[in-house]
Amino acid sequence: MVQVIRTPLADQAAQLLLDRIRSGEWTLGEKLPGETTLAPQLGVGRSTVREAIRQLAGRGVLASRQGAGVFVTALDAPEDWDVVLRRADIAMVIEARVAIETEAAALAAVRRTPADLRAIRSALARRAEHRDEIEGHVDADTGFHRAIVAAAHNPILLELFDGFTPRLRQAMVEMLRMRHRFGEDADQDVHASLAEAIAAKDSDAAASRSREHLLSMKEALA
Repeated sequence: MVQVIRTPLADQAAQLLLDRIRSGEWTLGEKLPGETTLAPQLGVGRSTVREAIRQLAGRGVLASRQGAGVFVTALDAPEDWDVVLRRADIAMVIEARVAIETEAAALAAVRRTPADLRAIRSALARRAEHRDEIEGHVDADTGFHRAIVAAAHNPILLELFDGFTPRLRQAMVEMLRMRHRFGEDADQDVHASLAEAIAAKDSDAAASRSREHLLSMKEALA
């Protein structure tokens, strides 16, 4: 027997509103009609409209302004972060790393503290010790790069990196299995050079070395 799963009315109303926003019926910053107008259009009661609006506000699409009404603050609802990352291929993951880590390296060179520098060098040493097994190497490598992002002292960059880490780990393990080699002296030297640029407070060199390293990984996929 097939079980019919009924979608709550508020969910249906939220999806209808989102579809209308996506279609361009309301532009960014535009005020939505009132509940008394939307309710009959959507075929639901006013309380259901309110719940649908709350749902879309929670997803960043709408915002209620007291005494002014409800306004469009985004033209689409972002997909769940985990879904996006699971669908991303290795090249996309590396491109995202470039965007996050190049800026983080530049900021780390300016903002790093003595404690940050000790953490980076300790992570670099751990990376050198894990060259024989793929997953251990990936974890040590990720720890090194996270130490640099942490040294940037930008909580948003660190939050992005940490949210990204599970898919990053999976992608890096996949890539190293494809390449059948990792942990060479030249690769460790590249990471040591990045650490020294940060130690020297050379933001241009730190950004350049981070970017070049990550792009070389992407090129190796071709």
